[in-house]
Amino acid sequence: MTAHTLFYITIAILIINFLVDFWLNYKNAKQFTAKIPDGLHDVYDEAAYNKSQQYKYENYKFNCYTSIFYAVLTLSFFLFEGFRHVNDFANQISDNPILVGLVFFAIIILGSDLLSIPFGYYKTFIIEERFDFNKTTKRTFWADKLKSALMTVVLGGFILAVVMWFYKWVGERFWIYAWLILIVFSIVMTMFYSRVIVPLFNKQTPLENGDLRVAISNYAAKVGFNIDAIFVIDGSKRTTKANAYFTGFGTVKRIVLYDTLITNYTNEEIVAILAHEIGHYKQRHIVYNLLASIVLTGFTLYVFSLFVNYPLLSQSLGIKTHSFHVSLLVFGVLYTPISQVTSLLINAMSRRFEYQADNYAKQTYKSQALITALKKLSKQSLSNLTPHPAYVFAHYSHPTLYQRIKNLNR
Repeated sequence: MTAHTLFYITIAILIINFLVDFWLNYKNAKQFTAKIPDGLHDVYDEAAYNKSQQYKYENYKFNCYTSIFYAVLTLSFFLFEGFRHVNDFANQISDNPILVGLVFFAIIILGSDLLSIPFGYYKTFIIEERFDFNKTTKRTFWADKLKSALMTVVLGGFILAVVMWFYKWVGERFWIYAWLILIVFSIVMTMFYSRVIVPLFNKQTPLENGDLRVAISNYAAKVGFNIDAIFVIDGSKRTTKANAYFTGFGTVKRIVLYDTLITNYTNEEIVAILAHEIGHYKQRHIVYNLLASIVLTGFTLYVFSLFVNYPLLSQSLGIKTHSFHVSLLVFGVLYTPISQVTSLLINAMSRRFEYQADNYAKQTYKSQALITALKKLSKQSLSNLTPHPAYVFAHYSHPTLYQRIKNLNR
């Protein structure tokens, strides 16, 4: 195989991936006007349904424009040797390969982030604002962008530097040491994400004593679940949409409720949602997801180690000398077909876990309360009640509302 052949394979993968995703979005959009399934007619009244249709079409058009823009930009960078120019610039900064790699990816990632700002601004202050979702102020928007960029530089830069250092130190066996570091990082993030990362963006306060806390405590006692850490997050700072999630495990587990959930849902509905989240914990889904992530990370690193010294990876982008960071970039594209397959498997596993958590809530609490809560969540977010099956298979980590309610009514 020549460098030119590898280059054209890379371009073909990028184009095929774009076309498949574009086709899936198109097929999904064609389903917007499909007949609403039985049992879901009470989710929307006529006015709300029309609003949901408009919201879906606005997002579909927006996603089409953004995906085309990024596809053209990415292909242009490949076709006109943009990555070679970035690499040449990075090599002018330093002759240290680790620093060169950090500068290379910093330019690409931060440049991409800067280009994404107008799209994010339009999405937040035009589309979300038009449909009464947005509560984000411009100050919060820019603060979020700055914090996210700093986190990318600090955390992403640290991980990348460690991986490159191990490669420089032990060669092809770098993947083992890098994998161990990433395992530790994944465990720490799973345990302390809500305590360390979330406070950078949102305020979390303990749930006050009252009827809701009593209802939650009574249910937790019934199922033998220690639930001392119940927090309320100021989700209304950015959106009117509601949510709840479970994070951590062992002695550092905590349940987080959006304040919009407490405002708009009954105590029974909130407890039913928490019963679902506790179901994830009881079924060990958090551990299984963590293990799956660890295995996939190790597999990816191992496959990369087989090709890291393959000179054609760098040469395919017009770079004559072997470069770890350029090889990583090209490998990331070439690995796309495999990552798409693993993504399908992970989504399938996630959907199965959602059914299991729903079943746990049904068995230990009230299925009807969970059904009404799920319908409210769909209505409040103007979600799609008729997604295309292929789109669900490719992108959904949760079963559709119809599938979940059908399962709960069994």
